Parts: sequence; structure tokens; C-alpha cells
Amino acid sequence: MNSMTKTILGVIAIIGLTLLYMSYFVVDEKHKALVLRFGDINRVVEEPGLYFKLPFADTVTKIEDRIIIWENNDRPVQDVASQVYIVDAITLARIKDARLFRETLGADLMQAEARVAARLDAALRQTYGRRSFDAALSSDRAVMMREIRDALREEADTLGIEIVDVRVRRTDLSENVLEQTYRRMESERKALAQDIRSQGEATKTRMKAETDRTTTEKLAKARKEAEIIRGQGDAERNRVFAEAFQQDPEFFSFYRSMQAYAKSLGTQGTTMVLSPDSDFFRYFGNQKATVPPPAP
Repeated sequence: MNSMTKTILGVIAIIGLTLLYMSYFVVDEKHKALVLRFGDINRVVEEPGLYFKLPFADTVTKIEDRIIIWENNDRPVQDVASQVYIVDAITLARIKDARLFRETLGADLMQAEARVAARLDAALRQTYGRRSFDAALSSDRAVMMREIRDALREEADTLGIEIVDVRVRRTDLSENVLEQTYRRMESERKALAQDIRSQGEATKTRMKAETDRTTTEKLAKARKEAEIIRGQGDAERNRVFAEAFQQDPEFFSFYRSMQAYAKSLGTQGTTMVLSPDSDFFRYFGNQKATVPPPAP
């Protein structure tokens, strides 16, 4: 074999290897592939593996098959009361139809992100505009995110994109509204505190009145019981005196006279003008006390 033949065979081998190299492509698990023949879509490859194509006639465009995260931060929206606040949202998407994605957006992810972001702004305004600011911070927040997601899906389906989910990370009032909200919340808390104080004062007054009434009732009952006991004691005393008088009338008369002397003459400077023969002095001197006969 002469050198010319070897050269020709070498060239043929190189051309063959080049054609072989240009005839296959590999699709991994992170991508899909569009096989374009002279600029038109010939087929869509969605499974990972080794594939072949026509050299020079076919070109391969890789399409992202993983979940794509688009961040949309500092979006101004208004609530139903026209208060402006700022929303940060995250959109999770996936290329569902590679052919449609290529036909509508030229398989350009930047164009896709811009289209979805524009629709997201509209969905945010529509959803938040029907509610108050408090609703965005309550359990209604999950319902609002589902509404935004469903609104995005209608637009994304026409682009060959599937919206997996939409999450709202932050909802803050704008600076000019934030101060007004703080003042309103402060006024509400002060009004609530005053209401609690008023209720406390009313409860205090009611409890004091009940306590005073209970004290008065108990004191009146105690005085009543004391008068009853005192009356019973007086009756018992009179009964004992009567029994003592019946047992020894003379001693009882003498004892009562001594008590009268102690009460009337026990204080210095007492002056009494009485006849010496009066019955009051019957136990003084040699006068014999006469004891009145007992009552029949």
C-alpha cells in the first residue's frame, strides 16, 4: 500500500469519525432535548440516554427538565383599603411541553421568566386587592397563594410551562403606610386597655358593694343574736334572783341594798338628801330592817 492510499484511507477514517461524532448526542436526567432539522422540530427526546441524529442536518437544543425557581421580590400591591405594601414571591416551574416551549418562547428561559413575572404581578394585584392587609397574615394566606398559582397556570400552560407552586415569603407595609398602621394599632391597644380597666373598676365596685352588704347583714344578724342572748341572760338572771329571794328573802334584801349603796355612795363628793328614817337606810345604825313579806 503506497503512501497515497494510506493518506486517502486516513482522510476517510477521519471523516468517518467526525461524522460518527456528529451523529450522536447524550441526554442526561436533568434535561430534555429538541432535535431540529433545518430549524424545524423533528422530534422531542424526554428520556435520558444515547441518541443519534443526522450530521449537519440535525441540531440538538437542550431544555431544562428540573424545577426552575424564579424569585419575584419587592412587588408593590394594594389591598382593598388601597394601602400599599411590598410582597416577595417565589415561583416554582417546570418545562412541561418542550415543543410548545420552543414554538412560543424560542426555548428562552429569560423570556419565560419575564412572561410569568408579568402574569404574577397581575395575579398578586387581583388576589390581594380583594382582601384586607390582615387577611395576608392570617389563615387566608394559603388560600391566596393557591389563587395566585391557579391564575399563573392559565398563562403558563399556553407557553408549555407547568407552575408547580407559588409561595409568598414576605408581606410588609410600605414605609409611609407602616407608621400609620403602628399608630392605628397603638390606638386600638389603648382602647382595649381602657376597656379592660373599666371592666376591672366595675368589677371592683360590684365586689365592694357585695362585701359591704354582706358585712352589714352579718353585723345586723350578730346584733340580733346578741340581743336575743342578752334577753335570755336577763331572763335567766331574774329567774335566779327570784329563786334566791324565795329561799332567803332577808339576805336577798340585804344583798340588793349593799349593791345600791355601792353604786350610789361609791363616788367621792356624792351628796344625798334623805330622811334617816327612810327605807333606803334601813340597814344603817340600830334601825331594824323590816323585810317586806314575799309576794303571794
